[in-house]
Amino acid sequence: MSVAEKFVLPKELSDVLETAEGIFIAEKRDELLKMALGGDKDFFEIVYDVPGFGKVVEATVAKCKNGAAVNYTDAYMRRRDPDCMVIADGRETDKPRYSDVYGKDFGELREKTFEWLKTQKLLLLPFMAGGMELGYPALLVAPQNAAFFAAGLADLQGFIPKSKIPEGFNPRAIIYLAPPFRHTHFNGKQIVVHNRLDQMHELFSYNLYPGPSAKKGIYGVLLNIGENEGWVTVHGSTVKVITPYDNEIVIMHEGASGGGKSEMIEYIHKEMDGRVLLGKNLVTNEKLYLELKETCELKPVTDDMALCHPSLQNGSKRLRVVDAENGWFLRINHITKYGTDPQHESLCIHPKEPLIFLNLQGVPGATCLIWEHTMDEPGKPCPNPRVIMPRAFVPNVVDEPVEVDVRSFGIRTPACTKEKPSYGIIGCFHMLPPALAWLWRLVAPRGHDNPSITDSAGMSSEGVGSYWPFATGKQVVQANLLLKQIIETSNTRFILIPNQHVGAYKVGFMPQWIAREYLARRGSARFKPEQLVESKCSLLGYSLESLKVDGTFLPKGFLQVNCQPEVGNEGYEAGAKMLENFFKEELSKFLTPELDTLGRKIIECCLSGKGLEDYINLIPMKL
Repeated sequence: MSVAEKFVLPKELSDVLETAEGIFIAEKRDELLKMALGGDKDFFEIVYDVPGFGKVVEATVAKCKNGAAVNYTDAYMRRRDPDCMVIADGRETDKPRYSDVYGKDFGELREKTFEWLKTQKLLLLPFMAGGMELGYPALLVAPQNAAFFAAGLADLQGFIPKSKIPEGFNPRAIIYLAPPFRHTHFNGKQIVVHNRLDQMHELFSYNLYPGPSAKKGIYGVLLNIGENEGWVTVHGSTVKVITPYDNEIVIMHEGASGGGKSEMIEYIHKEMDGRVLLGKNLVTNEKLYLELKETCELKPVTDDMALCHPSLQNGSKRLRVVDAENGWFLRINHITKYGTDPQHESLCIHPKEPLIFLNLQGVPGATCLIWEHTMDEPGKPCPNPRVIMPRAFVPNVVDEPVEVDVRSFGIRTPACTKEKPSYGIIGCFHMLPPALAWLWRLVAPRGHDNPSITDSAGMSSEGVGSYWPFATGKQVVQANLLLKQIIETSNTRFILIPNQHVGAYKVGFMPQWIAREYLARRGSARFKPEQLVESKCSLLGYSLESLKVDGTFLPKGFLQVNCQPEVGNEGYEAGAKMLENFFKEELSKFLTPELDTLGRKIIECCLSGKGLEDYINLIPMKL
């Protein structure tokens, strides 16, 4: 029996494999990396002969000392297009349907895609979407010259070596990679077509950037399975935090792209003299510093996708999660010079095995340095440089399921002053009642200056759970699932954390690092009533009256932004109105007959401008 005969495949794919110029299935990771370089060349161009366009160079791959540096010739391809998903099937969905967008059935293009694949040397990559233990069989079908894409997917999801493919391997999902079609059928745009069949989830990836397909496409598969089975894969990073006194706490940080998920599992960034820069006042140029003699130890669990499979839950009333990925798609735009993040610099410069880098200025034969970002244009670096980091390369990583003590939600915020008010009124962190935590996950603001996607102007909603761009079904179904999850895990607490700005201060991701240090030191201790004050904007739950880390108190203006003289009550109230209007606009769409009764009450509470106590009365809050 040949290896290909071990698969149980749909007829269309079987026909493709019978006709294709060649089929390759990897046994080892380094085989994929060599193929990514066109046979271990120093420099390789990924070229396609596109009808009407001639030879098109989609990307280049440079062989560096520490890995393969991939760069796209089109700057647009260096970030995920948030509107790249279309649905081909007739099942329930709130997403754009292929037939509505393009005025025809997908069947014709589907057949053309199979015909094109028949003319290619193909690479097959079998893997388990969601992990080897609880995952689902899946398969990538790609042209061999795009092997870097397969290698990236192998690092993100793992892969099954050629000799280990079980007989009867029946994929629940198949990714078909066909880059030229973005030119011939989609005017150069990134498009991923989801086709949900009875026993199969097809993804047709008409682009070479792995974000919408190898990364978020597989996320969409897991969300679709969870929607059918009644569970959720959460869009969040998770870390076990151990204090200098050996206390432990598990924090899961959720949020839209750019909301600080990867940063939550990074060690706190320090200045060269060891101090921590809390923030810089953009009006006065004042810098505020914090002394931290000892920081907490971090043991990462998840970076972006946390599997909340029903089999993991144990009745503890805390959410139990495990990583849904085998590797992490790390954005490193904040690393702009040597010494910014010694942990990741060391992992990337001296990896255990060669890595795959995206949007970095890699030179053949040299070390790819993660602060040398590819230029979108002269003087303008790409905002989305990435490295794909296998979990096995990360020290102290946790493989077993963990119970989540605190669920935080991140939002990118602009600066806020009296003169230029904005929604940047969120303090260092806020305690949220569960009902409000649910609302924040429904609206999931993308927020200010998002580096991960092509459209990042102003505040827009990433949608339910912050994973809506990757989901294929109905928003209200996902809203109900998240509410059910929150109710069933009442011992998990919720907080809200801004990044980039707190009022008039530029802060980067410092608030979530400070919150992490503070909450870990508190451990399971409950907050006393005098330690919390109702936020002037009820959507922000409780503000802290004071916060002391390692003997140092944070300025009150970092906790209650209206106390900053540059903001005041005037600037704060204007920003609060922006948030309130945004919430009301986004939440109204969930008021459908399918919405859970309790969920309806929570949303109506917000729409009618009720106060904090009203949210707590709907779902009790654990302090």
